[in-house]
Amino acid sequence: MDIQLCTIPSFPILMQFGPEKSTISSIEYNSTLVTPGCAFFCVLGEHTDGHLYINEAIAGGATTIIGSDKLLLTEHAKKQPNLSFAVVADVRLALAYMSDFFYHSPQEDLIKVAVTGTNGKTTTATYVYDLFNLLGISSGFIGTTGILRTDGKIPFFKSTPTTPISSDLHKIFARFVLEKDRAVAMEVTSIALDQKRVEGIHFDVAIHTNISEEHLEYHKTFDHYLQSKLMLFKQSKAAVINMDDEGMAKEILEVVHYPHLTYSNQMDSSADLIWAACESSDTGLKFDLYYEEECWPIHVPLFGEYNAANLTAAIGAALLSGVRIEAILAVLPKMSQVEGRFQVIQGPENRKIILDYAHTPVALSAVLQEVKKLSHNRLIALIAGIGIRDFSKMPKMAKAAEGKADVLVVTVDHPGSHEPSLVIDAVLKGFTVPYKQRVVTAESRREAVLAALQESGPDDLVLLSSGSINGAQIVKGKYIPHSDEAIIEEFFSSKTSDF
Repeated sequence: MDIQLCTIPSFPILMQFGPEKSTISSIEYNSTLVTPGCAFFCVLGEHTDGHLYINEAIAGGATTIIGSDKLLLTEHAKKQPNLSFAVVADVRLALAYMSDFFYHSPQEDLIKVAVTGTNGKTTTATYVYDLFNLLGISSGFIGTTGILRTDGKIPFFKSTPTTPISSDLHKIFARFVLEKDRAVAMEVTSIALDQKRVEGIHFDVAIHTNISEEHLEYHKTFDHYLQSKLMLFKQSKAAVINMDDEGMAKEILEVVHYPHLTYSNQMDSSADLIWAACESSDTGLKFDLYYEEECWPIHVPLFGEYNAANLTAAIGAALLSGVRIEAILAVLPKMSQVEGRFQVIQGPENRKIILDYAHTPVALSAVLQEVKKLSHNRLIALIAGIGIRDFSKMPKMAKAAEGKADVLVVTVDHPGSHEPSLVIDAVLKGFTVPYKQRVVTAESRREAVLAALQESGPDDLVLLSSGSINGAQIVKGKYIPHSDEAIIEEFFSSKTSDF
């Protein structure tokens, strides 16, 4: 594509060197992926600076270089007069707007539903994806569990755990449009908002689940975390807001001046959607949904009472997208479990293994409370400290789980650059001494999953919390393939003769 940079809408050029028009075949921020004709963006990351890789990008065939270091780009432009160089104030902002332009604004052909919150993003976004597809609105999904089209996952390596960088995001949008999808449900994190990965995207519906302390290793203060999340509601056309969340609901309502629906578990809340009288069983959830002065009985094959709130939020998104409540209710019995979110796996001798990648103290406490509502003998729970996250949160994970299971297996997820033992020790500091239950430690998630399963007996529940990112464990900068489900299958297959 022949592109004259100054013609790209909202592209913030301060200075330009070399040819005003260049032929661009792709967009990259990773110099190792540059191919001939590429536009290379010198993104400033948390651990590196893209300006350091300009020579590598040029050697790879890049025809256009966009960065924010005026002196450095001036020097390169003198050496490479046939290449185009642009100086911008914010490289991430420029990347977002060029990506939208390069892929011909595919967002305009999609109903875009964004979900933000400390807990429940993956579940709620997946419910939106599942619900829309059941309603005949072919939808894609972008989030922690991967990139999905109507018929399942598509191979795409995400450079970030949840919300892709803008160039990847618009590339995925373009593929959805090419495949005739009409909508996309996606998780939007606070870090993604702060890093402008979704800059220039006008969401049709933004969903708020809740907020509690998280990602302070990045944001440093809770207020910065909150303000980052609020950015989503300043670039949306409609919103679904959790009235029961004292941390953020009020702040959202102050910035939304467009159609919105509120939801709550409280009958006296005056919310637009109220879920109440929720009951759990081994077959799923039953609850009453109040909407427009009518009460609708709901029975879905989903688990965890808090997921009634997440499902209600998804219903709100469908309503704001123009779907009638009767059509929504008709397909709810066909809803599917969410991978790694209160996902129930039946094991031998009536064991139940529950995958719920709760990774905050609030989420862990909630899932431990919910799993006990399923019939069981003993409860064995795996909890983890996450090496790539805030260490101050780790002892809080122990406090959230203490005394709530018969056995706790403590391990590390994504140790990153840390020794696993250091992360495990940080978690253990949160326990009362002597321990209120048996505590087992394991220095890798694989060992921990096997230890939890080994501890289980007939009729027991095994909860595997926290979990993988993109089907991997992050160890010293590398993504090591990992699957709890594969380990579970392997364990019980090896034990078949014993049962």
